Amino acid sequence: MKAVKLTDTRKMEILEIPKPKIKNTTDVLLRVKKVGVCGSDVHYYLNGKIGDQVVTFPYVIGHECSAVVEKVGPDVSDLSPGDLVAVDPAISCFKCDQCKMRRFHTCRNLKFLAAPGQLQGCLTKFIVMPEKSCYKVWDKISDDLAVLIEPLTVGFYAVQQAGNIYNKNIVILGVGPIGLSVLQMARLQNPGKIFCTDKLEYRLKIAQNNGADWIGNPDKSDVVNNIQKEESLLLDFVFECCGQQDALNQATKILKPGGKLVIVGIPEGNEISFNINELRRKEITIINIRRQNECVQAVINLINQNKIQSDFMITHHFSFEETKSAFELVSDYKDGVVKAVISNQ
Repeated sequence: MKAVKLTDTRKMEILEIPKPKIKNTTDVLLRVKKVGVCGSDVHYYLNGKIGDQVVTFPYVIGHECSAVVEKVGPDVSDLSPGDLVAVDPAISCFKCDQCKMRRFHTCRNLKFLAAPGQLQGCLTKFIVMPEKSCYKVWDKISDDLAVLIEPLTVGFYAVQQAGNIYNKNIVILGVGPIGLSVLQMARLQNPGKIFCTDKLEYRLKIAQNNGADWIGNPDKSDVVNNIQKEESLLLDFVFECCGQQDALNQATKILKPGGKLVIVGIPEGNEISFNINELRRKEITIINIRRQNECVQAVINLINQNKIQSDFMITHHFSFEETKSAFELVSDYKDGVVKAVISNQ
């Protein structure tokens, strides 16, 4: 079968690989329909690594996908051939200390699609996943929209972990797909004002059209000073969604004493830094977000209940053969891209 392999930084080829087979009784063979290009994929594409996770070329990337059930193992109970599913790219062992505490996302033996040394990615014709990683979708969820469920779960989990944001003023630093996912989930909790910053004007306009009360571009104005003019006591929560040191520097200045910094973005390097005086004197709480945990079904329910409409995030479509063009577009932030989706049909 065909797969798109990263053969070096910024180089891709369509190559033949063996078709995967069902090995375990609860496995599901999936025919991949659509694949979303994620920021973490782009890190691998541009740099061949994220922090200490280093790619060994050639390498199949991609972890956001929708798929159709092709075949099921004998102990699969809730799925049948032909079902459209959203795929949770994580496979937990359900046996270790973390899993026993229901911290499935920090499982000691976690395997994740396209994570180096774990599982090959989904930019291929077929993948095999356990039934527990496959969520049947229906009603209002197309194969395009099902691709967005994975990033939406990260936004859902980030807001959940932040705690009570009702009537509290928040800022989202970076409104790419993850920041926009946080924005949608935060709105459901009826916060006070929602501030959003980004260096791309078109993304700020999208955020403004989808619930942001205030927008600012740190390349064009002093967003810290301008936010303080709007809210003299500063803000209760910062959701950092771009993985940039500059944004983290802004975060501690924007937060009021006792505020919470929720780190959602993934930095390219291994180390970040903080002004310890601001952090300590304000007694700022830092919350790190590791993907998501048990949020997939909740997001599916929100879509089916019309509580969120997320189609606006998908801005570009590509064929399987155009995968490299999709990655180039996303890597260079061209043509107003938010989420590029690759068709595997």
